[in-house]
Amino acid sequence: MAVIHHTTMQPTKLELLAAWLPTRAWHPGGDVRPAKAGGFRLDDPAGEVGIEFMAVADGEGDTAATYLVPMTYRSGPLEGAEHALIGTSEHGILGTRWIYDGTHDPVLAAQLYALLAGRTEAQAQSQSDAPDPTVAVTRIAAGTGTAADAELVRAEDGPDHTDVVVRAPGAPAPLTLRVRRVLRPGRDADPATGGRITAEWQLPDGTTARGVFADAH
Repeated sequence: MAVIHHTTMQPTKLELLAAWLPTRAWHPGGDVRPAKAGGFRLDDPAGEVGIEFMAVADGEGDTAATYLVPMTYRSGPLEGAEHALIGTSEHGILGTRWIYDGTHDPVLAAQLYALLAGRTEAQAQSQSDAPDPTVAVTRIAAGTGTAADAELVRAEDGPDHTDVVVRAPGAPAPLTLRVRRVLRPGRDADPATGGRITAEWQLPDGTTARGVFADAH
């Protein structure tokens, strides 16, 4: 179970994202003023890595958009993932945290697969040990191993998504978990998808939107 510490982070996650988001292929670039708009967490069975799927609002009027940023929080560097580092931050309780684009983190990839396979459940973004009932999952057909057996093969950015390719236990071929980087209300999903995660986020006018966060192919 992940424990949510209500404390300070310097710099904050949003300050780090203000510099990082414009460097992404799925972001238009320019001045960024990110604001948290929703999301959920997943538990690391080993209790070592924090996992958060954050919906981040940016822009105003016709240029307003909401982006999905899965992040992992670690107590030390992740070997071989220098290209995926969003930044480091000083946590008021845990000390220095290395914050990564979670699509390149094998722990997040395994737990995203576990969520789609029905072996774990989404947790509330800001509460400890509190499942998030607003996150809906259409399950994939799981393999025969444990959730931790799903191994990250690679992650590839597209114009509005990141494909996280995993090798799932018992599967004849790798499985692609498509993380929707640009969130859109409605059932924006391939009808041939093998599984789907939908969740909510807040729009600038205060209303709630729901759409696909990730799906499996």
